[in-house]
Amino acid sequence: MVINVYSQYFKAQATFSGVERRGALVLLISDSEAGTISYKVAVSFFPHRDPEDFSVSYDAYFEKDVYHAPGRRSKKREAALLGSLRSEVDALASEHDACVDWEHPLNEARMG
Repeated sequence: MVINVYSQYFKAQATFSGVERRGALVLLISDSEAGTISYKVAVSFFPHRDPEDFSVSYDAYFEKDVYHAPGRRSKKREAALLGSLRSEVDALASEHDACVDWEHPLNEARMG
């Protein structure tokens, strides 16, 4: 079962496929199957042309596996992963000449 443990939109700066991206969707994703739990950190950069534009485009989606082991979801583990989320996303973004503006969220965080 795939669950978005955390998701939030932020201002961002990037250009992909010749299109300027001014927003980013940041995610911590949990996936459990057959007694194994895994977590991924993901970021998707999107145009955000106006305050109502949250149409995420998947040509600028990047993810990284950050945990994989036998077990199940744990609040303690998720808190630790959320603590390292920014640095993981910053590393993903910098690999693609992009950045997330953490000081300017576009919405409230959603926890699942």
